[in-house]
Amino acid sequence: MRFLFGLLTAIFAGASTVYSFAPYRLFWLMPLALAALAELSVRFEKRAFWIGYAWGLAAYLANFYWIYHSLHDIAGMPAPMALPITALLPAYLALYPGLAAWITVRLALPRALRWLVTFPCVWTLTEWLRSWVFTGFPWGQAGYSQITESPLAGYTSVGGIYAVTALVALSAGALVLMPRLANRGRLTLLTAALAVWSSGAFLKTVDWTSPVGKPFSVALAQGNIPQEMKWDPANFAHTLRLYYTQAATTRADLMLLPETALPLFLDDLPSGYLTMLKGSADRQGMALATGIPRRTPDNRGYLNAVVAITTEGMPYYAKDHLVPFSEFIPLRWLIGGIYQFMNMPLADFTPGGQSQTPLALAGQKIAFNVCYEDGFGEELIGSAKNATVLANVSNLAWFGRSNAASQQLQLSQARSMETGRYMLRATNTGMTAIIRPDGEVGSIAAPFTEQILTGYAQGRTGMTPYMKTGNLPVIAGCALLFAGMLALGVRRRRLQPEA
Repeated sequence: MRFLFGLLTAIFAGASTVYSFAPYRLFWLMPLALAALAELSVRFEKRAFWIGYAWGLAAYLANFYWIYHSLHDIAGMPAPMALPITALLPAYLALYPGLAAWITVRLALPRALRWLVTFPCVWTLTEWLRSWVFTGFPWGQAGYSQITESPLAGYTSVGGIYAVTALVALSAGALVLMPRLANRGRLTLLTAALAVWSSGAFLKTVDWTSPVGKPFSVALAQGNIPQEMKWDPANFAHTLRLYYTQAATTRADLMLLPETALPLFLDDLPSGYLTMLKGSADRQGMALATGIPRRTPDNRGYLNAVVAITTEGMPYYAKDHLVPFSEFIPLRWLIGGIYQFMNMPLADFTPGGQSQTPLALAGQKIAFNVCYEDGFGEELIGSAKNATVLANVSNLAWFGRSNAASQQLQLSQARSMETGRYMLRATNTGMTAIIRPDGEVGSIAAPFTEQILTGYAQGRTGMTPYMKTGNLPVIAGCALLFAGMLALGVRRRRLQPEA
């Protein structure tokens, strides 16, 4: 009965984390929720893995409930299939909190080392692992809960999102340790915690990159085309007219259309459409780029691309980090049959390749990424180094009115902070936004409206500390500290007298 109460408490704490992320942004909830997990792991030491697993399962079900909406409401999968498949990702991701809790309590270490070293390091390493195992799924990592309201967000430019994650876990460990210390120890720990958080607040004020050139005007198209209509051939003419009209009536230096805004292959567009689109943009003196699928040069595959509408060969960026089970199908021999129950066009894109160069538009070098890619900060560093502006094009109609769009906006905010550059977001249904280099949203379009968001952006040059080092210092530091704690724990166990 006591363990059941512990499991229920872990479930409640895990589920509460949904309020720490966008759109709620109660950043202080995440350290408290992690502290609850840590405390419960101590009280139920022999079942720490299951405490962590229950916490993680509740957290990821609460945060990623929108998977059901995508599968059932949009893709048309029957509910008896969509419900268990929705639970599969959280069930897998929950292994990582379970592992972190189990490892932390298994090591025979003094309390201070357990909660101020082992727990933050193990938590950060497990979150990093889940960002690349099976191509990775970084959404819902603890660090994102601090973007941008928390003082800890200031560390994003210095050590990336994993530095923030480590400090959130460290804060949770301090909360667990605090009541177990004498008054002098509590005062020392509190002073150290205040120093860490206040230093983060100071770092938020540091400008790591420099303006280059003049500000330029931006127009970001939001077509608000429902997903169930997007790929319907009967609606193609309406979509093409909509985006042509938006381009023809817009005055800006740069205009961006969303991911797959034009729902036909580039070479299948009606004759003369691109000429009309380009002619309209040229008359305004406007650079124009749009999301559109295009075939690979050998015509054996197709790319999720952003194409610059120019007369010089239409240069493009093609999405490289594809979404498994959506944009490509792993283990086709095993799960390929599931797709007969879903309406999911273009479910097997070809990766665009790494080290793609930024596109030259409106006097800027723009490093594009497509939708899900802005969850992988280190993968964007290479192109960002050679770019003055970042841009993300997305189609978030898959997620309806769920939290998914707000959560992805938070990912883009972290990328702006990591690189010290503007991020321009053009989406189909929301969150279309202009994000400043400090991660704050300069302007944003009302979701689920047909709109053109206009504003100004500024090219930036230079590198943040994170751009110079990537994740290596944080991940290597955590790995080395954990190795030291592991060696110390093993040594202490060997020195313990046998019963």
